[in-house]
Amino acid sequence: MKPLHARYPFLAPSRTAVEEADVDLVGLIREDGPVVERAVERVTGALRDGSIGNAHPGTRVELLSYPVARVLVSLVDERICTRKYAHAEATRAISLFSAARNDTAELASARTERLSLSDLFAEFDLADALREDEEGYCVAVGTYLRLVSDLWGDEWRLVNRTLAGGEVTIASEELYSLLEEAISQRVSDGLPLSVPEEIAAPLESRVETVRSVLSDLDLTREIDTVVPERFPPCMKALLDSIQKGEHLGHHSRFAITAFLTSIGMSTDEIVDLYMVNSSFGEEMTRYQTDHIRGETSPTEYTPPSCATMQSYGDCVNKDEICEDEINESHPLNYYEYQLEQADEDELVDWREENGDGETATPD
Repeated sequence: MKPLHARYPFLAPSRTAVEEADVDLVGLIREDGPVVERAVERVTGALRDGSIGNAHPGTRVELLSYPVARVLVSLVDERICTRKYAHAEATRAISLFSAARNDTAELASARTERLSLSDLFAEFDLADALREDEEGYCVAVGTYLRLVSDLWGDEWRLVNRTLAGGEVTIASEELYSLLEEAISQRVSDGLPLSVPEEIAAPLESRVETVRSVLSDLDLTREIDTVVPERFPPCMKALLDSIQKGEHLGHHSRFAITAFLTSIGMSTDEIVDLYMVNSSFGEEMTRYQTDHIRGETSPTEYTPPSCATMQSYGDCVNKDEICEDEINESHPLNYYEYQLEQADEDELVDWREENGDGETATPD
């Protein structure tokens, strides 16, 4: 088992290395040692903040924790858990790959083995579907549509792309986004696995740990109350920007739209909100909202975690609830906490206040 295998456990050579090691997976799981511990860390980290955590110093532990993590995700068997885990693995892999490519020659020479761009192309059968040109890269349209199926944002829509000779043009900096999607799809491929009882039984307590984290994050529960004054500060700020007619970047627009769909607002209600904005386009807003809520896509999206909001600069006006009560975990946690702390008569859904059929906006 090589360090390269541990860094990119989804690669075919990495799977081969595990097979050739002839590891007793049942025995490894019953042992409940570092491999299982690292596997739990991979999954719970993905749920909490979109990161699989720091690599274990032992190459064997790090590599073997990957298949065990996939087993854990399979036993939890929640679509959002699978999606967030696959995305976290892909994000980590692309981060490592990008860092390795940007190493100085001196640092790079210290590495015994590195993953090249051509290796990734070959791994995901992209060698014949993707070529470099003077503007960036050209991707076969079928491959492009497959890789962007879960990407949100106007810029990925085929209608907004240059399409010629059956190829779609992408900028060089967008290549990593497509590769990240390819990795995410590879990680989630085949999940959930069919897990035999001899493996599932020893992992019961570990599965409960993952389920507990998932439950704490409130990413699978239903909220159907819209009380804007109880929104987390970040979402209040984004909603305020919409009402002022300010332009929102696609990540900001995704965050507020996903938040509103998660708390029970319909597509029509969200479209009404955006109508006051000069950059509003009803058809595009309706398309994006339906995509986020899973009506026109295979995935029902949830709003970004606090960590992701921070990385995009959307985490603003933090208060003591962010700092002390929810420990900066997720905007939905904040909102649920606020709903739980309020008296029942204080929670008046703005939709009930404005149920006269006229366009209304929460403020």
